[in-house]
Amino acid sequence: MVIAGALVGPAALLAVTSSRAASASSTSGVIQAVGAESEYANVLSQLGGKYVSVSSILNNPNTDPHTYEASPRVAQAVGQAQLIVQNGVGYDSFMNNIEAASPNSKRKVIIVQKVLGLKDNTPNPHLWYNPTTMPAVAKVMVRDLTALQPSHDAYFQQRLAAFTSSMQPWLKAIAAFKSNYAGTRVAVTEPVADYLLTAMGAKIITPFVFQADIMNGVDPSPEDITLEKSFFTKHETKVFCYNQQVVSALTVSVRQTAESNHVPVVGVYETMPTGYDFQTWMLAEVTAIEKAVVHHTSTKKL
Repeated sequence: MVIAGALVGPAALLAVTSSRAASASSTSGVIQAVGAESEYANVLSQLGGKYVSVSSILNNPNTDPHTYEASPRVAQAVGQAQLIVQNGVGYDSFMNNIEAASPNSKRKVIIVQKVLGLKDNTPNPHLWYNPTTMPAVAKVMVRDLTALQPSHDAYFQQRLAAFTSSMQPWLKAIAAFKSNYAGTRVAVTEPVADYLLTAMGAKIITPFVFQADIMNGVDPSPEDITLEKSFFTKHETKVFCYNQQVVSALTVSVRQTAESNHVPVVGVYETMPTGYDFQTWMLAEVTAIEKAVVHHTSTKKL
């Protein structure tokens, strides 16, 4: 679990401090908060700055979030939190059980699914890849931070404005790709970056049933596997977006088929890779996809 402290600025990296420091902050008027996923924790830290200490639960880019099991330390952090941000859509349902085990009528819980007005059966839970998600969630974060510390409203609003501005390079890169390369055919293992690819104007040719099977740990049908590999052998796709966090013998085999047929591979992640904040991570994914399309260059790992 990563404990995030104050940040230098909205584009700064998520700071890492000790649990002792986080515990000490609870007595100094600093809001104790939890982001179920590192991307939400990172943005919450950017917005709360020196007035928030954030614990990030799902933060290891080498861990499959779908099989995560919470530890007693995580349960303690959630129990002490005044503000929690979680994804919803079944992606982090373990949070609901922990929160229920330590009820707190004053605790504020932001569920991104509800902020966006999405149904429980929304098929793709990777909501943060949609460029409209984080701006909407950031506003709710600031609303709740202000509710917890009204005297710092101007500070939170200033950081929200800076965060909104810092999103512009990513949004402009999306728009530029869509303007220049709309309709680009892309194959994927699962729907990690589907929202982003759609916003970029790309055409995702992998059937969703195959993506959902991989995402849910189900073996795809032989027919779907053959179809997926045919996108590479027949050179029907410009790029292959490969989930770096959910790796199996099958996905490795699919990736190797892409590589042997000289289809560039771009690694996509469910939690932030080391060395990034949310904005620079998302921009790096767009840049990597564009490099694959324009220069035929793979970016297997960010």
